[in-house]
Amino acid sequence: MFRKILAVILLLPALSVLASPEKDFDKFVNYFKDRFPNTPYEDYKNGVYSIDASAREQWEAMEEFPPYELNVDRGEELFNKPFKNGNTYGSCFENGGVGIRQNYPYFDTDRNKVITLEGALNDCRVKNGEKPLSYFKGKELAHVSAYMAYTSRGNVFNVQIPNTEGALNAYEDGKRLYFTKKGQLNFSCADCHVYQTGTKLRADIPSPAIGHPTHFPVYRSGMGRLVTLHERFAGCLNRIRAKSFKGGSDELNNLEFFTTFMSNGLEVNGPGSRK
Repeated sequence: MFRKILAVILLLPALSVLASPEKDFDKFVNYFKDRFPNTPYEDYKNGVYSIDASAREQWEAMEEFPPYELNVDRGEELFNKPFKNGNTYGSCFENGGVGIRQNYPYFDTDRNKVITLEGALNDCRVKNGEKPLSYFKGKELAHVSAYMAYTSRGNVFNVQIPNTEGALNAYEDGKRLYFTKKGQLNFSCADCHVYQTGTKLRADIPSPAIGHPTHFPVYRSGMGRLVTLHERFAGCLNRIRAKSFKGGSDELNNLEFFTTFMSNGLEVNGPGSRK
């Protein structure tokens, strides 16, 4: 127990200074290895089910008839549906948009900003004379993203952070948002997903920080629809009564940049299913 408490005390200061992203990653992974020594690193792609054996049995049974199948099919239809100018989403991506989920997010040095998959999909729409789509409420953007994730299953995340001021600032901004306490409840993302993961918080065990982006978009059974990663971020901020941000904002893009970098080496496992 003392070892776990000490690890918690040491982790935050270690990630709060301007260490290199690679050193942050090593400390982050080693923290979880110490916290859950029986969980192989590659299993963190399964989120909370990597550390909650009883819930995992129910989840594996649900995955035999996944609730997101129709969403993936719908996403494929939308992905291949021509825009008014005759182009499709595939015209905007390498390999026709198939099997590329693991390449996002990335830092675009020309635009000096983080590009997420959903952001790239909206850029594609604008480029082809269409309006951008909402990140929330499980609509077209979530369906297309789910299809693209499905075609990428088994591919490994390898987010790179260029050694430029803009890229390092974006990474640090995402890290700061993750670890800073905020809102009326004075919680940080790390309070639940680093320090409290593995223990009951209300009725649930918070999922570990490693592997969060791997299974998004997620079909939430309680909501009956898909949820993008940015909608999940915004929902967490609302729960702690903190200022939220719009989907596709620099703040949430940078947060995704940080959390995905901390999941490097894990396989794409989306779309996922959760309660």
